[in-house]
Amino acid sequence: MAQHTAVISANAISKYYKVPTREAGLKAAAKSLFSRTFNTVKAVDQISFSIEAGEVVGFLGPNGAGKTTTLKMLSGLLHPTAGQPEVLGFNPVQRNPDFLQQITLVMGNRSWMAWDLPALDSFELQRAIYGIPRAEFEKTRDEFIEILEIGTLVKNPIRNLSLGERMKMEIVTALLHKPRVLFLDEPTIGLDVTMQRRIREFIAQYNQRYGATVLLTSHYMADVEALCKRVIVIHNGRLLFDGGLSQLLQRFSAFKTISFSTFGTSDLGQYGEVVGKEDGRVTLRVPKAAASQVTARLLAEQQVDDLTVEDSPIDDVIEKIFSQKSAEGDLA
Repeated sequence: MAQHTAVISANAISKYYKVPTREAGLKAAAKSLFSRTFNTVKAVDQISFSIEAGEVVGFLGPNGAGKTTTLKMLSGLLHPTAGQPEVLGFNPVQRNPDFLQQITLVMGNRSWMAWDLPALDSFELQRAIYGIPRAEFEKTRDEFIEILEIGTLVKNPIRNLSLGERMKMEIVTALLHKPRVLFLDEPTIGLDVTMQRRIREFIAQYNQRYGATVLLTSHYMADVEALCKRVIVIHNGRLLFDGGLSQLLQRFSAFKTISFSTFGTSDLGQYGEVVGKEDGRVTLRVPKAAASQVTARLLAEQQVDDLTVEDSPIDDVIEKIFSQKSAEGDLA
C-alpha cells in the first residue's frame, strides 16, 4: 500500500439500536404484548475519521461513548446502521478472508483462550486457523515469548495465571499471524503499573517492527501519552476532537502545573493552588494566563531550584472535554 494512504477510514458511520420501553406494572406489561414502544439509542452517530499506515491513534471517551461499538464495526463484528467503514481497502461487513487475515481485535475484558489449556495449545490453534507456516509460526511465537518474558508460563493452564499474565498470552495469540491493523480495546485494563508498562512497550515494538496501524482505546492516560501522537475523542456517540495530543492539551487545558524545589517556608498558596508537596518539592496549579507572572514571582521572591512549567495532566484535560455537553457540537 502506498505511503500516506488511509488504512482505516470511517465515513459518517452510525450504529443505532431500538430499545423497547414500557411503564412499570402488570397493566403496562399486558399492554406491551400487543403494542410496544421503542426508543432509539444512538451508540455511534455519524463519526468520520481516517488513519494512515503506521499510525498509533488513541481513541478516547467515557464509558458508553461508543468506542467499542466503533471498533466492532471497523473489525466487521457489527453492521453499521449508516455510513461506510473501510479497512485496508475492504468493507469490514463482508468479512473477506483476506481482510480477516490482516487485522486483529484485542479486548482487555474478554478472553478468547481455552481456560483449562496451556497457552501453547492456544498458540497452535491460532497457527492452524490462520494457516501460518510452521517455521514462521515458531519464530514469531518464540520472539513474542522472549519480548514479553513469559517463557516460564506458557505451559501453565490459563486459569492458573494472573490477569496480567493472561493479558500477555492474549496479545501473543492475537498477533501471531502478524496483522497489519490492530484494534486494541482497553488492553491494559485492571493491570498493575509494571504490567501496563510492559504491554505498552510490546505494542510500541510491534508497531515499529511491522509498521502496523493501531487504534487504541484506554482509560489509562499513561497508555495514550506513551504510544499516541494523535487522539480521537468521542462522547455520546459523537466526534468531539481529532488531532494531535499536544494540540488537545493546548486547546482545552486552562491551567499550567509549576513544579519546583524550594528551601523556603513561606506560604506558597499565594502563588496558586498547592496540589503536591513532598521532600521539599512543591507542585502548584495556576491559570495558564498567569503562569509566566507566577513563575517570575517565584524566582524573585523564593529560594527556588529546578523549576519546571508543564501543561495540566492529560487526565484533567480529558475529564474537562467529557464534561462538555454534546449539544455544543463537534470540537474537531
